Amino acid sequence: MKHRAVKRRTVVMGIGATAGVAVAGGFALSANASGTSSKSSGASDSLVFDKDAYTELTTTITDADGTGHTVVYHFWKAVTYVASPVDAKYQSLNVSVPVKIDGKAVDATNAPIVLANAVGGYMPSSVADATGVGRRRDDRRHAHGRRGWQCLSQRVGRPLGLWQRRHGRGAVRRQRDGERPGRDGQPREAGPGGGLRRRGARCARPDPHRLRRHVLRHRPGRHRRPEGRGRYVRANKGVIPGNTDRIVSTGTSAGGALSSLLGASGDSPIYDKYLKELGAADASDATFATGAWCPITDLEHADGAYEFNWGANVTASTVKVVDQTVSKALRAQFAEYQASLRLRGLNGFGPLTARNYDEYMVETYLQPSATKYLAALSEADRATYLAANTFITWSGGKATFTWADFLTHVGARKKTTPAFDAFDLSSGENNEFGVGTTEARHFTAYGAKNDTTGLATKRVASDIAEKLDLMNPMHHIGEENPGRSRHWWIRLGTKDSDTSLTVSANLAAALDNLGDDVNHLYYWDEGHGSNVDPGDFLTWIAKVTGDSKRRRSAK
Repeated sequence: MKHRAVKRRTVVMGIGATAGVAVAGGFALSANASGTSSKSSGASDSLVFDKDAYTELTTTITDADGTGHTVVYHFWKAVTYVASPVDAKYQSLNVSVPVKIDGKAVDATNAPIVLANAVGGYMPSSVADATGVGRRRDDRRHAHGRRGWQCLSQRVGRPLGLWQRRHGRGAVRRQRDGERPGRDGQPREAGPGGGLRRRGARCARPDPHRLRRHVLRHRPGRHRRPEGRGRYVRANKGVIPGNTDRIVSTGTSAGGALSSLLGASGDSPIYDKYLKELGAADASDATFATGAWCPITDLEHADGAYEFNWGANVTASTVKVVDQTVSKALRAQFAEYQASLRLRGLNGFGPLTARNYDEYMVETYLQPSATKYLAALSEADRATYLAANTFITWSGGKATFTWADFLTHVGARKKTTPAFDAFDLSSGENNEFGVGTTEARHFTAYGAKNDTTGLATKRVASDIAEKLDLMNPMHHIGEENPGRSRHWWIRLGTKDSDTSLTVSANLAAALDNLGDDVNHLYYWDEGHGSNVDPGDFLTWIAKVTGDSKRRRSAK
């Protein structure tokens, strides 16, 4: 089979954008793939990965240090991953595998696989018109909903990660200074890819869908169905490149929620009937490790958590505090929920309750985050920052402050109240629970009870409870699901008021309490979707998957 060689010079800047496929070094495929294929026991004839059906492309990738690298890679476009798709346009993934970097051959045979999840406001988008990594047929760049991170990385002598922020290094600075970089009001600093310096894993870019198994919606052209990407990859072990036992899920915002869910719910039986209906491969869908940036999840408790965190802050759109009667009621719900979790904080903090959660956030996350940020500044820059932010006490190389002062520092909250289950059904989350011709629905009892749209009934629909379990990683963690990831990388900006800072902290504490490896921190003064330590993420992947050890032994 003859493969087209397309030369193009561009900068790939993201993992999981709809513009292409998220693929990192380590997803293996020989440039001289044979015409024969061996079918894995878990793959039906229709689900066997065609290792010869690629196009060979050339692109230029700029790494975090600004150095350009010429990368030759193989690109598989819109591979359908279930036997009976409702819509193959949406139930497909793209795969890219580097074969040469700067003229040197790369072998990614046993490298970990990065599975990127890009979900724009919970709505569907397709990879079917991608023409390569970072490209669509119309050859335009895309923002939120099509954002994310793509990578091409591999080892030349030693591992080489070729990652670059989608919108350049200035985007983080602009976001820190309060600029909203996206035209649609959404951040552009999303995903695990920005500025990644080294390491890497082969990445498969799936088509974005709703949280967890929800690919489309049951409305004209939409419906709710589970997905089977992980099963497809595992079923093609030995055919599809990379180490199928070392899948690393990644995602930001709604994609971070999906990534968290994939990590928490691996091999959960509650999806089996849906996967069978779609004709998913008969294989495990567990992921080995999970990367989640600002995950918007635990939706049924998100309104209470939001008011606990941001209830006293004015709203950006009105410059006024929200209805404090509503805020107080929701804060009470958070206190009840938090008590029911029976979580213990990291680093021996003890039981986590609504009474001490502010103290926990300050001591465990916020002060260390500010300290790290300030320590990295020059003396002059640090002095300037401290002069402008007098609420911080800097002594002995450490930053200290109160929760109240921190909230004042953050300033306006992004959302009104309730933030997620809006009384007027106007939120993206209300839309996420729409069904049939019903555009949006309530998913909490409080939201339904206080509905302002004139609904005939003020009760939550009977099918909502199951959908919440299907979508919430905390449900699976609470069940101590044995198929969950055991390695977690969780990140959030301290100025991210898209959700409560407690959502990620609860996720981390729940996993830590089960004995999982949890690497969780907050980026100081960063907003929604930021990613300021991408190189560390790749180093972490190499470490937890054993890839760095494998490379050392191969030398």
